[in-house]
Amino acid sequence: MANEERPGAEVEAEDDEHVLDIDAEEEVLSVTYEITSYGADYPVDGLVKRLDRGDVQIPSFNPAYTDSEEIRGFQRGFVWNRPQMDRFIESLLLGLPVPGVFLVREKSNALLVLDGQQRLRSLQAYYSGLHAGREYRLKYAQAPFYNKTYEELDDEDRRRLDDSIIHATVLRQESPSGSQQAIYSIFERLNTGGSPLQPQEIRVALFNGAFLQLIGDLNEDSNWRHLYGPPSKRYKDHELTLRAFALFESIDDYDRPVKGFLNRYLEKNQDRTAEESKDLRNLFLSASRHIYEGIGPRAFKPVRALNAAVLDSVMVGVMRRLQAGEITDHAQLKAAYSDLMQDQEYREATTYSTAAEESVAERVQLATDAFAGVE
Repeated sequence: MANEERPGAEVEAEDDEHVLDIDAEEEVLSVTYEITSYGADYPVDGLVKRLDRGDVQIPSFNPAYTDSEEIRGFQRGFVWNRPQMDRFIESLLLGLPVPGVFLVREKSNALLVLDGQQRLRSLQAYYSGLHAGREYRLKYAQAPFYNKTYEELDDEDRRRLDDSIIHATVLRQESPSGSQQAIYSIFERLNTGGSPLQPQEIRVALFNGAFLQLIGDLNEDSNWRHLYGPPSKRYKDHELTLRAFALFESIDDYDRPVKGFLNRYLEKNQDRTAEESKDLRNLFLSASRHIYEGIGPRAFKPVRALNAAVLDSVMVGVMRRLQAGEITDHAQLKAAYSDLMQDQEYREATTYSTAAEESVAERVQLATDAFAGVE
């Protein structure tokens, strides 16, 4: 997709953070994949049992970022309130039709919830008798269901709830083998409500594993936090860490769109162990420290907003320099950075069509050259 040159375009995230990430938000994955799908009708009690066993899985993320007794997972901020939960359960008790869910069959044959987690979580909570650490009674339902737990329902009502049917559309990607790109695209299209999921939130759902946990841990580093700012509620800080890693290790594989490049890199590294990532982790921490101490907290904000293209190139350039040994002269580091920010070619590569292959290659190489001679 051709990217229109739009200097100074600012993307304002839902949590009031300002990140200059030209072109990336408008990119479209334009490749074709073969997906099979089929419909399946599940009784409610069977779905709850599958959830409890882990045969149906609702994605979650780093528990350090949860802010309630519920597991908020990748749909942080989309959790239903009690009236919504109670009225959904009441609809089933009344025999009313309810929306279906979308599931993805994974290689392990487990089913990943693509759309419908709020409904399924509500049912699981009601059947367990607990919600947010408290006894779950139907407070927002009519008689004869009002104020009853699942166990206290009349036998007829309990059977009606157990036997209620929820229709599921089950997806499986057949080609290319092992890729989740098409599922990612479907996820994007399903989540088009008032606050659609951001690219990294979708990745958390589809590629959760040891590598994303590492990124979550690194995002708590104090130097990185000073450079980026407050934690992003929509995981933009995690995405930019991922972007720096992907360009550092796989820049030769880069092509547009950025989101597709990051998906491929993350899918390849999803289960990479802490030991396998040790060198990368140490380089990230060391680069964050030197950039913060040597250049300052506005290193990624040369104008006003945090510029994602400056961030990815400066991080990669400093990480490459650190492969040759420790940086000892912060004055030289800051001078090299200042010269880089004045370089006209670099400024263009971080301001215009920043997702273009030539822009990415040019700014990373210019940053690499700028920092190579720093003692």
